[in-house]
Amino acid sequence: MSEEFSQDVEALFEVLANDSRLRLLHQIAREGEICTSDLAAAVNMKPQAVSNQLKRLHDKRIVGSRRDGNNVFYRIIDNCVIELMERAICLVEEGIADR
Repeated sequence: MSEEFSQDVEALFEVLANDSRLRLLHQIAREGEICTSDLAAAVNMKPQAVSNQLKRLHDKRIVGSRRDGNNVFYRIIDNCVIELMERAICLVEEGIADR
């Protein structure tokens, strides 16, 4: 792995290494597509805080958005992220089972 590539991977993990963004991604993955206000309610966050976190995920092209009237709907556009989250959940669950 080249140094440049490893830095790109590191930057991705830095974006994902945030409990709020992980909870948002998990909820989006469960819903398939969800508007900002419903997402905020589901994860018990203020809509503005959700929007700020979604911008970081959007900038990394992890989530995509579409506007419908006053609502903005988000969906995960990179299926690798869903697989990565599933693997991470598996690793954590395995670790808990080993305790």
